[in-house]
Amino acid sequence: VQLQAFGGGLVQAGGSLRLSCAVSGRIFTPNFMGWYRQAPGKQRELVATIMEGGITNYADAVKERFTISRDNAKNMVYLQMNSLKPEDTAVYYCRIDRPWTMATMISRSGYWGQGTLVTVSS
Repeated sequence: VQLQAFGGGLVQAGGSLRLSCAVSGRIFTPNFMGWYRQAPGKQRELVATIMEGGITNYADAVKERFTISRDNAKNMVYLQMNSLKPEDTAVYYCRIDRPWTMATMISRSGYWGQGTLVTVSS
């Protein structure tokens, strides 16, 4: 399984970006897809996850501003980011994994994309 994340860039505070992640290969089911981010000098953290049936989960810091979605037919997952803040600056990673691993970022069953950089200027 391979994941390719794209759509990052430089945006001013208050602006929007849409990240995409293409998943290819032998995709297992059941699964969840998620977005995570890692800011300079900080640990990687959860941004949002989405199950195959569409159930979503968001970190408190991005609720009401970010929206995760997926297209199961196209094996894509998206992250629409609105009202961006400088503290959203990070490398954003997509992930696909088994649902029972959602509480951890350490598992043997999942796969990660290479990351895409989002920079929000003040």
